[in-house]
Amino acid sequence: MSRPATFVPPPGARAYPLRTARGEFAVVDAPVAAGVEPRGVALLVPGFTGSKEDFNPLHVPLAERGYRTVAVDGRGQFESAGPVTDESAYAQEELARDVLAQAEAIGGPVHLLGHSLGGQIARAAVLLDRSPFLSLTLMASGPAQISAPQRERVKLLRDALAVLSMAEVWEALQAMEPPEETEAPALDAGLDDRADLRRRWLGTKPAQLLATGRQLCTEPDRVAELAAVPLPFHVLSGERDDTWPLPLLDDMAVRLRARRTVVEGAEHSPNTDRPLETARALAGFWDDSADARRNRS
Repeated sequence: MSRPATFVPPPGARAYPLRTARGEFAVVDAPVAAGVEPRGVALLVPGFTGSKEDFNPLHVPLAERGYRTVAVDGRGQFESAGPVTDESAYAQEELARDVLAQAEAIGGPVHLLGHSLGGQIARAAVLLDRSPFLSLTLMASGPAQISAPQRERVKLLRDALAVLSMAEVWEALQAMEPPEETEAPALDAGLDDRADLRRRWLGTKPAQLLATGRQLCTEPDRVAELAAVPLPFHVLSGERDDTWPLPLLDDMAVRLRARRTVVEGAEHSPNTDRPLETARALAGFWDDSADARRNRS
């Protein structure tokens, strides 16, 4: 689970429901910084058990590089509506079509970024229709199913959700965490992150977790299919990742002929572990993608 430093949108950003052809989705929308020439727009898709707040640390540094960023809660995640028990509503293609609708509502074309599960949903969206997108960044998101230890963790979660309420599962998860993982941040952080994380957990629909957890454990390798799409690709990760080992991500980047970025000091969530370094790498990739398009035209 990504642990945002704060659930409060950064200065200048707006939190609102984005109206699309497939319903409303809660977003945090951060404009380009004042006095900075606009360079583009990016749509940011969070991962399993995550939310739009996972990208809060990226908004300001990307705004200062000329990028408007729109982070979204997917269907059934945190503040976006979705069925409580109907898992079919969260089939990967349904979630991918949501991403296409979000890009259209934002007014694309957009740079698309997906973190972890969000990367596989973003990949599925590009494979359905690449036209709304200028590039695809897969952040800590691998070529196929997650690692065996992570599959076991997801199975335990799915088993728990079958017999316990979301509140009961939350309490069980907290009891399993090491003490340092459950401590609230320092008082100057301005919030009790455990209360916000709990609120996010309780807002997420059980069917969404069950369906997407299954996807993470069974996702096929679609890298060859994606490599045939004429878009610039970026594979970005931390220097350690137990969800998809780095050699898998390295190999995927080669197969995609993608830019490869490894963020030092980061693990599975470079967006929260090392946001400034991550934003610098993202903006550099997007800038270079734009320059390459201009040179081709």
